[in-house]
Amino acid sequence: MVKPKRLLSLLLRLIAFGATLAAVIIMATSHEKGSFFALSYEAKYSDTPAFKYFVIANAIVTVYGFLALFIPSESPLRRLVLALDLVFTMLLISSISAALAVAQVGKKGNSSAGWLPVCGQVAKYCNQVTGALVAGFIAIITYIILLLYTIYTFLNSLLGKTPCRLSSPGI
Repeated sequence: MVKPKRLLSLLLRLIAFGATLAAVIIMATSHEKGSFFALSYEAKYSDTPAFKYFVIANAIVTVYGFLALFIPSESPLRRLVLALDLVFTMLLISSISAALAVAQVGKKGNSSAGWLPVCGQVAKYCNQVTGALVAGFIAIITYIILLLYTIYTFLNSLLGKTPCRLSSPGI
């Protein structure tokens, strides 16, 4: 019988795994050919270092999330998992921040720098990038909830092993 705590942890890890995997697949397959007057070009994720970073970071977290599913809850590695959850949550946050900055410029442009918005010419590409960013946000939210839950259960297990007594027995 799976304990309810373990079941919730597994469910959160599966959601996070699915979200990061979806973000990788959606972003890695995003490409579209467009034209501006007589100039033809192709928009793809690998043209932008921030999007590459987003894909690589999500791929790393996907592999970690898959491996973390198989670590038993009684294993001494659970402390390492807690630390790695924190590290990979920060990695996801930094990667989506970079990708969002580039996506914003792609969508709105930057008149001060003379950059034109490109989403009008490559709407399918922009929609795929948006989908990948939504999946990335779901992954981040799930990892934050998972991190808080893991910290909560870890602290409860520590406090449960050494209960705090206000008075000693027999007094």
